[in-house]
Amino acid sequence: MVIAPRSRARGGHTIEQASIPAGTFVMGDASGDRNPADGEVPLHAVTVSDFRIDTTTVSNDDFARFVDDTGYVTEAEQYGFSAVFHLAIAAPDADIMGSAVGTPWWHGVRGADWAHPGGAHSSLAGRGDHPVVHVTWNDARAYCAWAGRRLPTEAEWEYAARGGLDRKTFPWGDEAVDDGGWRANIWQGSFPATNTLEDGFLTTAPVRTYSPNGFGLWQCVGNVWEWCDDRFSSRAYAATPVTDPPGPPMGELRVLRGGSYLCHDSYCNRYRNSARSRNTPDSSMGNAGFRTVSR
Repeated sequence: MVIAPRSRARGGHTIEQASIPAGTFVMGDASGDRNPADGEVPLHAVTVSDFRIDTTTVSNDDFARFVDDTGYVTEAEQYGFSAVFHLAIAAPDADIMGSAVGTPWWHGVRGADWAHPGGAHSSLAGRGDHPVVHVTWNDARAYCAWAGRRLPTEAEWEYAARGGLDRKTFPWGDEAVDDGGWRANIWQGSFPATNTLEDGFLTTAPVRTYSPNGFGLWQCVGNVWEWCDDRFSSRAYAATPVTDPPGPPMGELRVLRGGSYLCHDSYCNRYRNSARSRNTPDSSMGNAGFRTVSR
């Protein structure tokens, strides 16, 4: 694995990239902590070709360069609202819309977008090195087109997140996330009402917090969900190609990987290498971002 130095790539994408060698790994959950509806099994061997992946998720500063260069308007800005965790709202009461069915800790907030992550009373001050959020899959693809890159396939993402550790639960191995000090940005306390802030973060942390994995990637689990290129199916692993699988050919939902700052054993234990989630490609929320790849 080689980390490429910062360089001004086409479109101004300046995030360091790790060169990931071709290899074969066992994809899926080997820990037994899986969520049955997520389709983390069966375990299956997958071979991926070599590729280059960002060592961090795209930050607010990175995304700002894209917007400054292109004038791009995100879908949250077009729609006029996005989903914000209830303790992170910074907006007038009139801007707070109803909560999501089944997840009352999420509220639609008018004026929430990538530059105003909590709503109209928030900004990016002091958050330039935090991951950009409130970006949809479509927004992430637009950034990739500008940067001359693409979103990772789900197989590429998991292979890179494992950092060379096959069948391990987390990028650092099987040790608990708080063993010897916090290793990832997840929820501490009683979800969703009380976060004890043991790691210092209610929401996002800077993209280079904690330690990188064996491939040099930072925060593949926790912090923010990461969009992948693949369509989602809970049955995808039963029929996936064994070499460079592209994901299902059909389906409305797109894959998200890695979990976020809201993950907690009592609610969402998806801060694992094999964990999967999904959403529509035009959905935006305060805990999802992305990183890019190329061959």
